[in-house]
Amino acid sequence: MLAAIVATSAAALLAAPAAGVLGHRALKRFRNASLMKIDAPNGIDEQGFVLIGGIEQWISVRGEDLANPVILELHGGPGASTAIFGPRTRSWEKHFTIVRWDMRGALKTLGRGGPQGQGEMTFDRIHADAIEVTDHVRTRLGVDKIVLLGHSYGSAFGLRLAREFPERYSAYVGTDQNIHDAGRDDFVHQALLTRLRTAGKRKELAAVGALHPDEQQWTARERAMHAKLVATSDPLTLDTMKKVVMGSLWFSPLHSLRELGLFVKGMTLSEQITETTAGFDDWADGTKFELPFFIFQGEKDVLASPELARRFFDDVQAPVKGFAAIEDCSHFAAFRRPERFLELLLTHVRPHVAG
Repeated sequence: MLAAIVATSAAALLAAPAAGVLGHRALKRFRNASLMKIDAPNGIDEQGFVLIGGIEQWISVRGEDLANPVILELHGGPGASTAIFGPRTRSWEKHFTIVRWDMRGALKTLGRGGPQGQGEMTFDRIHADAIEVTDHVRTRLGVDKIVLLGHSYGSAFGLRLAREFPERYSAYVGTDQNIHDAGRDDFVHQALLTRLRTAGKRKELAAVGALHPDEQQWTARERAMHAKLVATSDPLTLDTMKKVVMGSLWFSPLHSLRELGLFVKGMTLSEQITETTAGFDDWADGTKFELPFFIFQGEKDVLASPELARRFFDDVQAPVKGFAAIEDCSHFAAFRRPERFLELLLTHVRPHVAG
């Protein structure tokens, strides 16, 4: 979904005078690297590869105090690493130990083994990887439970893990929360058609109209094309993707120019994972969770309907639960407004997981 936009934005940047563009990038990356330094006596800053599911996968562990609660992020895309947002979310590491993991097929994990070295690219395989990563983190940091944070497509994994393994997780937090209902709700699709008609986008409208009426019958490529049009037809989402997502990737001190290309390739490779989730039904899977449950959703999200997320949340039974809209945000709300997201973590989540 993001791949075409990232590729187009990168091409536009590189089309400018190279010395100026690359010089500005080098300066900004240097400043971001300084921002991300952790020198607290009880802090941690580890990045490297761990054998997960039979292949080497990249994991980062960062925080200023190992006594803080641990958050394991599950990135979206699929295939879109959240490690690029390190400088934007630096303040989170004062209050939590943040674990970021490039799933098989994503960025540094893809770079390590190449496309042929990623093994089985299915939802079930990555779900199993996530359990291994969870236990690796618990062992490495010496904690019984960790907070599970699902971003976008990662929240599809998050719901299942939180439901199945409350003994491993102290709370579940979903943002850009994906809710699967076996295709019953077509609000996102209908809203896309309305935007395309209003904008007079006849070619795009024809492409969407040619899709099978039952979205469960769409191919992974068709699903990615639809998601791309949903995002690019909404000015707020498109602006966020260019400035927040592409900007973070371009200026990340952890990622090289070569890895900019890997980011795009990872999302394209990972499209196939969605083939196995079209028929998922989160209501049928169960709305009872034996851990604190939170959803923090962009109030104007056109990709992951806040209305659908709210309907699911209202049906959730949990010891503690909370829902909050992140104002003036579409998708990627946690990264467009990282300080607001941190405020929500501190006021809603941390009181239930600290200590």
